[in-house]
Amino acid sequence: MNLPNLISFIRIIFIPLLVFLLLTKHTAIAVGIFVIVAISDYFDGYLARKLKQETNLGKFLDPLADKVLVISALLCLVELKAVSSVPVIMIVIRDFAVTALRLTAGSFGKIIAADKLGKYKTFILDIAVAMLIVGMPYADRVFWVGVLFTLVSGILYFIKNWKYLNG
Repeated sequence: MNLPNLISFIRIIFIPLLVFLLLTKHTAIAVGIFVIVAISDYFDGYLARKLKQETNLGKFLDPLADKVLVISALLCLVELKAVSSVPVIMIVIRDFAVTALRLTAGSFGKIIAADKLGKYKTFILDIAVAMLIVGMPYADRVFWVGVLFTLVSGILYFIKNWKYLNG
């Protein structure tokens, strides 16, 4: 376990605390943890490249941490009636499909890293979720931009990586 992978793993460990804080309406602490965990996404990738410690585990763990963070927060926001379940379901389906593609490619020995559009999607959704947690104006509009990026990036990811499904 190298430092970048450890950071990704720690990000995942903080998610149950985030869920608890969101559902018990400790909004200020919840958004603080969400933002810290979301920002740490940059550091694990940066350190992996800088320290030349990019690993197959990291290529899987990092996007998994991103997906679990955003989906967990969004499911809490659905529970709190701060966001509709429909766009959240679209995000979950896209993320499961991309993960399934990555796992299938992995079974053929191919490792597919996240692409730039997926990283933009994550960035926009992170901003939207933080805005939704604190109830900022226009949070719903930023969220729908994130949903659009989610769908478009998912479709393009499949088109780009379809070849890996056949080994």
